[in-house]
Amino acid sequence: MEGLREYLLKGGFAIFDDFRDRDWWQFEESIMRVLPEHRLVQLDVSHPVFDSFFHIESLDFSLPTGGRGGGRGFATYGNPSYWGVFEDNDPEKRLMLIANYNNDIGDYWEWSDAGFVPIDLSNEAYKLGVNYVVYAMTH
Repeated sequence: MEGLREYLLKGGFAIFDDFRDRDWWQFEESIMRVLPEHRLVQLDVSHPVFDSFFHIESLDFSLPTGGRGGGRGFATYGNPSYWGVFEDNDPEKRLMLIANYNNDIGDYWEWSDAGFVPIDLSNEAYKLGVNYVVYAMTH
């Protein structure tokens, strides 16, 4: 935990993906142990991370989660939301991490060439990922 804390406080950026239900509460508890003086803030589409390379016009698309294991297929777990932690708890300062709740953009990257996921949603997941990386490298 100390290594992650130092990395983030020294200018690092982290992406956390694939949370739903109790997974989120475990993540939230863990990240508060790493950065106890910080808080998670829900992001909206106006945040610069969503316009750092691709212009994301809406976060209202649903990226199903659940993977393909056990024959479950992809399943939707509510509305996705995006959460961040900011330097000095100031939303005008640098975004230190982003967490994707109720979605799994990594699954969309992983399965984009296999025909298991719709191309338009897979493309949106790639746009998010590119934006995250570009934001991290420029802030």
